[in-house]
Amino acid sequence: MRLSMLMSLIRPTGPIIVGISLGFTLSLLSVTWVDESCDSNRTGATDEMLLAQPPGSLKGARKPSSISTGTHDNGNIEGEFEPRIVPYKKPAQQDPPKKVFRARYASTELGIREHLFVAVFSSKTTLSTLAVAINRTLKNHLDGRLIFFTPTRNRKLPHGMFVVAHEEERPVPNMFQSIRYLLEHHIAEYDWFYLAQDDTYTQPERLKTLVSHLSMDLLLYMGLPGKFIGGETQGKYCHGGPGFLLSRALLLKLQPFLEHCRTDIISVRPDEWLGRCIIDYTGTSCVDEYEGLNYHSFSSFNLDLLTVENDGFQTAITIHPVTSAELMYRLHKQFSEIELQRTYEEIEKLQSEIKNVSEMAVDGNRSALWPIGIPPPFEPKSRFEVLRWDYFTEEHLFSCVDGAPKCQLIGADRDDVSDVIRVAVEELNKKYYPFVQMSAPRLVNGYRRFDHTRGMEYTLDLQLQATSESGHQKSIAHRVHLVRPLSQLEIIPMPYVTEATRVHVLLPLNSYESQVAMRFLDHCSSNLLETGENAGLNLLFIYEPAEAQKVSSDDVFADVKAKVAAIEQRYPSVKVSWISIKTESSGVPRILDIVSRKHPVDTLFLLVTADTILNSEFLNRCRMNAISGRQAFFPIHFQDFDPRVATPDQASPVSPDLVREAGHFDRNVFEEACFYNSDYMLSRTQMAGDLQENEELLENLDLYDMFVQYSGLHVFRAVEPALRQAYRNRTCDPRLNEDVFHRCLQSTVEARGSRSQLAMLIFEQEQSNST
Repeated sequence: MRLSMLMSLIRPTGPIIVGISLGFTLSLLSVTWVDESCDSNRTGATDEMLLAQPPGSLKGARKPSSISTGTHDNGNIEGEFEPRIVPYKKPAQQDPPKKVFRARYASTELGIREHLFVAVFSSKTTLSTLAVAINRTLKNHLDGRLIFFTPTRNRKLPHGMFVVAHEEERPVPNMFQSIRYLLEHHIAEYDWFYLAQDDTYTQPERLKTLVSHLSMDLLLYMGLPGKFIGGETQGKYCHGGPGFLLSRALLLKLQPFLEHCRTDIISVRPDEWLGRCIIDYTGTSCVDEYEGLNYHSFSSFNLDLLTVENDGFQTAITIHPVTSAELMYRLHKQFSEIELQRTYEEIEKLQSEIKNVSEMAVDGNRSALWPIGIPPPFEPKSRFEVLRWDYFTEEHLFSCVDGAPKCQLIGADRDDVSDVIRVAVEELNKKYYPFVQMSAPRLVNGYRRFDHTRGMEYTLDLQLQATSESGHQKSIAHRVHLVRPLSQLEIIPMPYVTEATRVHVLLPLNSYESQVAMRFLDHCSSNLLETGENAGLNLLFIYEPAEAQKVSSDDVFADVKAKVAAIEQRYPSVKVSWISIKTESSGVPRILDIVSRKHPVDTLFLLVTADTILNSEFLNRCRMNAISGRQAFFPIHFQDFDPRVATPDQASPVSPDLVREAGHFDRNVFEEACFYNSDYMLSRTQMAGDLQENEELLENLDLYDMFVQYSGLHVFRAVEPALRQAYRNRTCDPRLNEDVFHRCLQSTVEARGSRSQLAMLIFEQEQSNST
């Protein structure tokens, strides 16, 4: 009992007692003991410790925190302390951090390579015949690149072909130069290399299928194997005629020994020389089969190929030899029909499988939408999303691009309607064969709409002549529904453009735009010049004859020129150029003719108006969307509404948002444009013939119509959110042609405000008048 009470009293103070005891113990252990004397005559363990020290060399030990008195215990004075001077060494200058290199494309940085590269060996005599046929039948079907090797350089090369001339007539050195070229220029970009002669037809789809099933890291030499003639070389080489495949890994392994092959291996045939080189230095022999994948080639000697229906022809990847370009095209047509038929059969098989599987669904066959395998129709969520059906007949279209209620059915639209009617009759005959045969179709009603989720849909009311098996005929009406589905999305190769191109801004000015030009120059100073934008400003002062006569005494552009001088003084590195043009015409092409001759052909022009507000974002899109020889860019700017109508009871915001109440994208104006000088000059050259017949063509044609009709370029017309124009009560020039003048009036009217805003304004005025 007493023990338990004692423990209960000690327990609260126990940790304190243990802590104090531990503290005293650690303090005693940390005390440094000081010897009174370090005399060298002492014996025992101390003598043993001092054997390695000279007599009298040790001083009495002291605490690290104590200060020396400067004397020994025996009274001798210590030697004076001599400080050691440590020279200052300037730290080594560090190299500036290396700039991180970023590849142009993400695929390069990630090590992603293209799958297949094709090289074709041609000659001077066949480059313009067989090589052209290969280029037309092979290039558009390959995802990679096609190149042609020739031993001599031709003065005139076929259009659209990439040709490399080695200047070497002998076959083996020509093969050596070709392999070295592939290693130097394309080995880092492709996984597989296919080499063939220009008298070989290659079926591109089967070649791509074969390569897609092969691993990129294989040491593979694949083609039609052949035995070496003489010599002690073991293995087989691939015949060059039917073509052969080389893996990237194999070429990399062969690369260090390629020069040895050129000097050590003697052969007359280039394919045999390459086979000996590959076998000697990589140990890889030619094979025509790898893990169930076969390289089939078919010989065309003494055989009418278009009547062959055996398995060898049906599965062949290459046909060799092909003696003429005509035969090459016939082969391509035959193989395309075979592949197309196989595709149709595969589609029918997949549709049948989808239909069978859908029967197991909750709602049965209703879950399999028509047509089977095509995405379902778009379902609108509001009245504004309902897709519009356009009505047409065999002669007219009742939804025209120019806004007219009725127009002639011509061009691609007419071909589209004819094709749809033809397909509809064919499908009806397939469905009712052999009981009824449909003929003599006549379109009664036609509707079509474009569904962005699946394609173009058609509804046709056809009047048909139905003929039974017994020969009875009857005219019947039948409604059919058809869908032209969207095909697989493809990436279209486009030239590489950068945002470093210098933009030359062209601003045509009439005398009544002088005050607006002052505001334009202020915007350019703050948005472009202060930020150091890579752009040049060119002002085009347009004088009428009466104004030009008084230019020395009363210049209508004097204030603008003074503003330009002030800008150049404020920004010494900036030079604003201007040209004075005397003309009675208001046509932009006539003015651009003068400017075009003063600039190089590779100049990028940006045509603007005095109301345009430029910024870096829009200039970058101008550089990216204008492609020399390919594309001209005509942006659609955002036009602000009249603030007296849009915001009558409040101050106008400095930078209003892109909302419906603030303005709209003005599709009636084509005044801003980005294009290259070379493309403009080409367009002017193309319209020279029509200009001789109609001298007023330049007056009646604006820049947009000129590019559409004569340039041959893709005219890129798109809304541009970074390009805005503040509201201004504009006056349309009566000298403009009728269409341009009408568009100007329409643009001016629509810029006043939205329909709801104008209606509210009229309502308020009527209310005030009534009171």
